[in-house]
Amino acid sequence: MSKKKAVIRSDMTRAQWTWKEMKKNWVAYLMVAPYMIIFTMFTVVPVILSMVISFTDFNLLEPPNFVFISNYTRLFLDDDIFVIAVKNTLIFAAIVGPVSYLMALLVAWFINELPPKIRAVVTLVFYAPSISGQVYLIWGTLFSGDAYGWVNGALLNLGLITKEIAFFEDADYVMPLCIVVALWTSLGTSFLSFIAGLQGIDRSMYEAGAVDGVRNRWQELWYITLPSMKPQLMFGAVMAITSSFGFGGVVTALCGFPSVDYAAHTIMHHLDDYGGIRFEVGYSSTIAVVLFTIMIGSNALVKKMLSKVGQ
Repeated sequence: MSKKKAVIRSDMTRAQWTWKEMKKNWVAYLMVAPYMIIFTMFTVVPVILSMVISFTDFNLLEPPNFVFISNYTRLFLDDDIFVIAVKNTLIFAAIVGPVSYLMALLVAWFINELPPKIRAVVTLVFYAPSISGQVYLIWGTLFSGDAYGWVNGALLNLGLITKEIAFFEDADYVMPLCIVVALWTSLGTSFLSFIAGLQGIDRSMYEAGAVDGVRNRWQELWYITLPSMKPQLMFGAVMAITSSFGFGGVVTALCGFPSVDYAAHTIMHHLDDYGGIRFEVGYSSTIAVVLFTIMIGSNALVKKMLSKVGQ
C-alpha cells in the first residue's frame, strides 16, 4: 500500500495529491471544519490584522493612516514606560514560567504515585486555586495595608513593625507578592495534562528499563517518563509561557492599574493602556506584535530544549 501511494504521489503534483486525499477523507475534514473556521476567524485573522494595523495610525473612528515603522520607532526609542514594562515582564516570566512548570511537573509526578481515590482528592486540592475566584480576595486580605490585614496584624503583635505596611502600594513589595500569587495559582491546565500524561505511560516500559540498566527513580524519570510524555510537556510549556507573559490580571486585581511607580507594569498593561483606554489601536497593535514575537521565540527555545529530553 505504501509503495502504491508513493507511485501515485510521484505521478501527481503535491497539490493534486493533497486534494485527492482530502476528497477521500472528506468526513474527517468535515468534522474538524467547525473548529478550524472558528480558530481562523478568532485567532489567525486577528493576528494577521494586528500585524497590518501595527504599521498604521488608527483610532477606531477614522480610517487607518499608513505610517510604516513609526510605531515601532516610537515604541523602542521614545517610550520609556515600555522599557519598564519589558523589564518587569521578563523578570516575571523568567521566574514564574520555569518555576511553575517544574512545580506542576513534580507535583503531578508525586500525585501519580498515590492510590486512585486519594489522588483524585489531592489533585482537586492543588488545582482549586487556579480556578477559584476568591484567590485575590484571600491574598488581598492577608496583605491588606491596615491593621486588619493578617500579616500586618501578626507583625504588629510580634513587635517587628510599629506602623502598618501598605504592601500593594509599596514598590518594594508589589512585584515579589505578585510573583508569589502567580505561582500559587499556576497549577492549572498544564498540571492536569501532566497527570494525564503520567497515567498514559505503559508500565511495562519501566520493567524493560530495569532490564536495560535503569537503576533509580530519577533515571526512570529522565529516560522513560519524560520522553513518553513529550506532547504533554510541550503543551504545558506553551501554557506556562502564555500565562507568564500575560500575567497582567494578577497585578490589576491586587495593585490596581497602573501599579505604584509602575513597579509591576507589564507589556500586557501597556497594551491595555493604549488599546483599551487611549484607543490608539495602531500603537497597541505594535505592542501586541512585539509580545507575540517574544512568545513565539520563547516557545521555539523551549521546544528545542524539550527535544533533548531523554537523549
